[in-house]
Amino acid sequence: MRPFDYQAPATVDEAIAALAAKGERARPLAGGTDILVQLRQGRFELDLLVDLKRIPELLAIGYDPDTGLTIGAAVSCAVLAEHPDVRTHYPGLLDAASIIGGTAIQGRATLGGNLCNAAPSGDSIAAMMVLGARAVVAGPSGRREVPVASFCTAPGKTVLQKGELVVALKIPAPQPHTGARYLRFIPRGEMDIAVAGAGAWVALTADATRITNARIALAAVAPTPLNVPEASAALVGHAPGEDVFAQAAALASEAATPIHDTRGTTPQRRHLVAVLVRRALQGAVKRAMANEAPGQEAQR
Repeated sequence: MRPFDYQAPATVDEAIAALAAKGERARPLAGGTDILVQLRQGRFELDLLVDLKRIPELLAIGYDPDTGLTIGAAVSCAVLAEHPDVRTHYPGLLDAASIIGGTAIQGRATLGGNLCNAAPSGDSIAAMMVLGARAVVAGPSGRREVPVASFCTAPGKTVLQKGELVVALKIPAPQPHTGARYLRFIPRGEMDIAVAGAGAWVALTADATRITNARIALAAVAPTPLNVPEASAALVGHAPGEDVFAQAAALASEAATPIHDTRGTTPQRRHLVAVLVRRALQGAVKRAMANEAPGQEAQR
C-alpha cells in the first residue's frame, strides 16, 4: 500500500472540496472496514482519504413520525442498533445492520459505507431497498436524493459523480399494518459474506386478509443488489399465505443471476433465493400482523 494523504474535515462543504480537488484519486472514509482492506490488497491507489467521522451532520440520527428516519452516513451500525426509535420502528433494518461483521466491525461499519462500497452482497442495501430508502448525496452542484434501489450500477460502482458523497439515508416512516424482514445464508455464524440474501416488505389491509403492496430485494445473486418487481407484484391483492409466498419466491429465483464460485453454485444460490424470500415474507407478514410492539421481535 503506497502512502496517501489524510484529511478529516469538520463540514460537508470541506469534504466536498477535498474530494473534488483530487477527483478519482480521492475517496471518502466512513467506517473504513472495506476501503482500508481494499487499499492493502492493492485493488486501487489513492492520493487522499477523506475521513467523514468528524462531521456532525453525518453522525446524527433523527426520527419523525411523519417523515421517517434520517441516518447520517457515518453513523456506525453499533450506534444505530442502540437507537430506541430504530429498535422500535425499523426491525427490518436492524435485521441487516446487526449482521454486518462482528462486534469490532459493528463499531466502525456504516450503512453509508456499505451502500457506497456497492458490493452485490451488501446486506443493508437490500434491506434499505425494500424499506423505500433514499440516499442524500451532496456535491459541488448541490444536493440531490437518489433511491437506494438505483444507487448501485455495477459491482463496486455507484451513481456518485466527482466530488460527491452520501451525507445521509432517509427511510419513510412505517405505516400501520406494514412489516419488513431481511435474511441471508452464510456458511459461518458471523464475519462472512452472504451466499444469498433476501429482504421483504409488505403492507396489509386493516383486517390482514389481503396484501396491498409489497417489495422484494435480493443480495449476492446479481451484479448489484436486485429489486424484483415481478415477485412483488405477484403478492398484491392476495391473501398472505404459503401458496402466494411460494409463487413470489419462484419468480425471485428466476430473476436472480447468481455466479458459480467456491462459496456457492448457481443452482444452490437459486434454491436459497426461493427459501429466503419465502421465509422473509413470512417474517414480514408476522411483523405486519403483530400484536406486540413493533421492533420487539428484533430485540429478542
